[in-house]
Amino acid sequence: MNTLSYALLAFLAREQSSGYNLMLRLQPFWPAKHSQIYPLLSHMESEEYLTSTWIVQCEKPDKKLYSITEKGIRKLKEWLYVPLADPITRDELSMKTFCMWLTDLENAIEIIESRKAHLVKKLDGFQLKIADKVLEDLKFGTPEFYDYMLFQKAIFTTTSGIEWTTMMLEILKAQRTKQND
Repeated sequence: MNTLSYALLAFLAREQSSGYNLMLRLQPFWPAKHSQIYPLLSHMESEEYLTSTWIVQCEKPDKKLYSITEKGIRKLKEWLYVPLADPITRDELSMKTFCMWLTDLENAIEIIESRKAHLVKKLDGFQLKIADKVLEDLKFGTPEFYDYMLFQKAIFTTTSGIEWTTMMLEILKAQRTKQND
């Protein structure tokens, strides 16, 4: 099984879900498409890690809901003991920064400002979601405890991205000032 399979099991360990809802819930962690998710769900169901039921809906297409099985829970628990793989970085901003020597200064500033605006908006969303969580109220071993940890990681990563973009904008704008002198 690949990491995406385990991610799907992780969401299903918390609650049953349709493939579409799994895709939406997965997006903050792993940008996966329907074409990746549905074959994995089908395969995991054939391996008996999942079960599914069809829900008949009025005025909408019927919906297939997936649930994790005990075998799926065991597989997910086993995965937690497998050493972490090295992280994979796919960041368009890094590649564009690598190539920025080929563009003009104003475009370089626009690229960095665009990323900073995205990060600020993202941070605001995280702050709203975690505002009502108090660490002292959370208990080890509950999903909420680890949700809190993930939000803190996301806040830290986003904040460091904002700090980097702010620093790069200062450098680029100083270059603009030098050009105008």
